[in-house]
Amino acid sequence: MTDKIQTILAEMTLEEKAALCTGAGPWTSVPIERLGVPELTVSDGPHGVRRAIDAHAIVTESVPATCFPTASCLASTWDIDLLHKMGVALAEECIALNVDVILGPGVNMKRSPLGGRNFEYFSEDPFLAGELAASMIDGVQSKGVGTSLKHYAANNQEYQRFSISAEIDERTLREIYLPAFEKAVKQSKPWTVMCSYNKLNGVFASEHSYLLNDILKNEWGFEGLVVSDWGAVRDRVAALKGGLDWEMPGPRQQRVQAVVEAVRSGELEQSVLDESVRRILRILFMAQETPKNGSFDIDAHHQLARKIASEGMVLLKNNGLLPLGGQPRIAVIGRAAKEAHFQGGGSSHINPTQVSAPFDEIQALAETTELTYAEGYPADNSFNQELIDQAVRLAQAAQVAILVIALPSFKESEGYDRRDLDLTDQQIALIQAVGRAQPNTVVALNNGAPLAMSAWIEDVAAVLEGWMMGQAGGGAIADILFGKVNPSGKLAETFPLKLTDTPAHINWPGDAGKVHYGEGLYIGYRYYDAREMPVLFPFGYGLSYTSFAYSNPRLSASKFKDVDGVVVTVDVTNAGQVAGKEIVQVYVHDRQSTLARPPKELKGFAKLELQPGETKSVSIKLDLRAFAYYHPEHKQWVTEDGEFEILIGASAADIRGRVTATLESTLNLPCILDKESTIREWMADRRGKVALGPLYEQIESQSRKTFGGGDERYGNESAIGMDIMEMINDMPLYSVLMFQPEAMPMSPDEVVDFLLQQAYSIE
Repeated sequence: MTDKIQTILAEMTLEEKAALCTGAGPWTSVPIERLGVPELTVSDGPHGVRRAIDAHAIVTESVPATCFPTASCLASTWDIDLLHKMGVALAEECIALNVDVILGPGVNMKRSPLGGRNFEYFSEDPFLAGELAASMIDGVQSKGVGTSLKHYAANNQEYQRFSISAEIDERTLREIYLPAFEKAVKQSKPWTVMCSYNKLNGVFASEHSYLLNDILKNEWGFEGLVVSDWGAVRDRVAALKGGLDWEMPGPRQQRVQAVVEAVRSGELEQSVLDESVRRILRILFMAQETPKNGSFDIDAHHQLARKIASEGMVLLKNNGLLPLGGQPRIAVIGRAAKEAHFQGGGSSHINPTQVSAPFDEIQALAETTELTYAEGYPADNSFNQELIDQAVRLAQAAQVAILVIALPSFKESEGYDRRDLDLTDQQIALIQAVGRAQPNTVVALNNGAPLAMSAWIEDVAAVLEGWMMGQAGGGAIADILFGKVNPSGKLAETFPLKLTDTPAHINWPGDAGKVHYGEGLYIGYRYYDAREMPVLFPFGYGLSYTSFAYSNPRLSASKFKDVDGVVVTVDVTNAGQVAGKEIVQVYVHDRQSTLARPPKELKGFAKLELQPGETKSVSIKLDLRAFAYYHPEHKQWVTEDGEFEILIGASAADIRGRVTATLESTLNLPCILDKESTIREWMADRRGKVALGPLYEQIESQSRKTFGGGDERYGNESAIGMDIMEMINDMPLYSVLMFQPEAMPMSPDEVVDFLLQQAYSIE
């Protein structure tokens, strides 16, 4: 293929090259018939194929395709094999619908639960998001269909998303907002990566050479093409220089002409344009290797969607009511019971092949049960007491009430952020009234992101988080309510008690064109752990109809080198009466590090199925990156010698086992000391300690004399009532020497320069 591409490149005109780097329409590239260059067809995703009937219109009706659950539900499965299967199914539909690349998955972090597009993203945790995205990409691309990993990078809100500048420090960017992209790119090699609309630290992502060239293409080795989000490019020439290969949508003749003129004037190097053309041609010809025709198994994909939904739904509360038995009468309440709410609004909106409504599916599994129905709440945001009163009457006349409550699209959709974490006033009042009238009340929720529940959760017996559940989600709700499926989903994001508890609250959504990520590394459970703050439901939480016991946690080695990693193993027993699945989570805690780190971070997980009384051992490998952090001064990931605590849990708040290991770092980091380095930093640096060591005792002795009057009675405290060395150790060496001129044979400048020269000369 390389020779073919080089031949075509040599024969292309400048105008043809420029045109190829901009779309022919909303969903296709520019074909070049004389050279045998076909068009590339893309489709919105990521949880279904939104293949436009009219390829020349951005907003148009799409052909029917399976609407799988959205990413919030997918992530709650914690099941990489299941996401791989979904990826294969998506590829089969792409092939049948003549689509070369599906635009997804999305791996942006859920910085705040208010993000309007959060339902399209996996998690607040980069490790989990990266693992899930990589598996989904592998599934799609195993069939010869491409993916588009998005939105790169820091697209964490809808407010001013076309222009807002996400202000993020380098360490936070590397540890929180890039790792999911990095994992997917390195492991699964997506055909394309889609840049985001927003700016990052003042530069549009579409023109961000550091993001697109330095990190993505050079550091991570990305070989595919970078495509813009639709309408994200402001300056086509600057975007090409910045690493943006393909602008969408087209046609954009003025952009094409601007590129031509930039090359002719010398503003844009021909080699930069040729590189983008080469990347585009490579993907074009890869896509042609998979013939596009045929059909897909509609029923089989619907059943797969049902299985995924049932695996991703999370049982949040159960006072023993679930699973339901053979109650003679059940009141089903809520518009979403009959008008299923199963996906979000915006570019990912799928035209489903069929839809399973919860009411119909409940009736199918409870054939001998009499079902009654009440609307419960209106389609708009009005308040209707009569609907509540009707629902209460039906609930009182039944043995069980099932409330199906969907967060309306006017509160949650692409294009705008949520203003609060609440259901509508009508929905809250409905749950309170029904729950108080009928003790056996279940609430089944359909939403894409966390909700506040304190106002009503004590009034009901059970709560099932059904998410935006996909077209078969109604059946999945019924399966779980009646015990056909034992719930195994666990939260991939924290449910806070209230909005003001959330880490980004005081920096959301920004102003004056900027949003400051002031919480840094501390998003999601990292923040709640550090603050020791109670939450409604913690990250990784989810109930089952059985229980699991953890025992015998162990490591493959008590001491290990970072390059070797370590394997953690634990025994898990199903201690209940029914078969079930458990998600084992492994977190890492660094007991001491040079830079501050979150109390714990997810670094491994496994989902296993157990029969009643069965025990299985699960082993999880932790590699170098499980113990490393990004050091902004060294500009690389670093490990440090020391003890790490490995935490094995059923959730971030439910740690079942702890083991400790000692890591030996193999890194030989360069010295980064400078004139402003503190005494503590000198002594923490391997080379600095050698250089400063002989002088340290003299500095300590002289400091005690200077500030303690040389009186031994003061001990650690100085004459001014403080532990002098605690202060001295955090002062720059230069500043300390300024207070001790009589003790030094040279000036402070000369001493520091001499010691720095010594430190930097040590191998």
